[in-house]
Amino acid sequence: MIPQFNAIGLQVRQFCDVQQNLKHLSNCMDMAYTLASQELPVRLICLPESAIQGFPVGAPPITEIPGPETEFFAAKAKALNAYIIGELLFVKIPGIPEDRLFNCLFIVSPEGKMIYRRAKMQLERIEAQWTSVPHDVWDDWVKAFGDDLNSFYPVVDTEIGKIGCAVCMERGYPEVTRGLAMNGAEILYLSTYHEPFVGSGIYEAVTRTRAFENTCYVISPNSGPYKFPQFDAPFDICGGVNLIVDYKGMVIGRHETTDDSFVCATINVEALREYRQNNLGIGNFVKDLRTEQYRLIYDKPIHPKNTRLTGKMPDAPALYEKENEILRASIRKLQKDGVYVPPSR
Repeated sequence: MIPQFNAIGLQVRQFCDVQQNLKHLSNCMDMAYTLASQELPVRLICLPESAIQGFPVGAPPITEIPGPETEFFAAKAKALNAYIIGELLFVKIPGIPEDRLFNCLFIVSPEGKMIYRRAKMQLERIEAQWTSVPHDVWDDWVKAFGDDLNSFYPVVDTEIGKIGCAVCMERGYPEVTRGLAMNGAEILYLSTYHEPFVGSGIYEAVTRTRAFENTCYVISPNSGPYKFPQFDAPFDICGGVNLIVDYKGMVIGRHETTDDSFVCATINVEALREYRQNNLGIGNFVKDLRTEQYRLIYDKPIHPKNTRLTGKMPDAPALYEKENEILRASIRKLQKDGVYVPPSR
């Protein structure tokens, strides 16, 4: 039996310096842990996207998993007896060309062990100048890691439940979190979204939907203000909304601020498992997926694979324009196939 526990989602300001971010995160984790553990043990601490490396100014701070950053959090996880979920934006992956960097999620256990790594699979357009996704190097990825659920939608079975991770842009693609759910996830980490989608309510609507449609808890910390060297003060682009949603799609933790803080809620995995077992109707959707009829949706490819399989990565302006043309071609193809209708003018 899994006892109930508290989970924390941190929102912290972010700097363009890894060591400054690590020190700041450590202090914020200690404060949030102290406050949230008064009620129940804190067993899960979730960091937002880019909280460790920040956005690049000049050459990106390239790393690996495991690496020095994850070793830092391994020690922290042991000290707090909690699982820690984080993200690194510029990661080299063995078996893939070194100049193809990946936005990767990781989990360290309370024993200080690295137990999870997953590469982000959908990028916001501007991210393409920095990082790739497995689909960009499909043949190499499949050769190195296979082509099953664990290769793209890994889930780790822990003493506090089964955990899967996604981030930011991926929330707009229901297939990502459904892949994690189909691989057994009970708790989904789904951090960070930026304006204007937070203030408009899209961030909350999508976060709650991903919990409801997959019968999973979703922990969604958002990124805090960014302190760029050329700015006089931190600048907030993420709207200061942090959420924890239960397996029925109900918000059980909300915190709104544009400063350093955290959201906290109680996670009851045993209640989730009982609900999944007994609910024969709405709210327990995976049980009656008619998979054959859904395969038809994805029979034709849209975005081409292997676009970065060979050759040297071009500089940012040329790479950005290449990505734009790939997206334009996909839109033209959708129009040709009758999926999209072109505007009348």
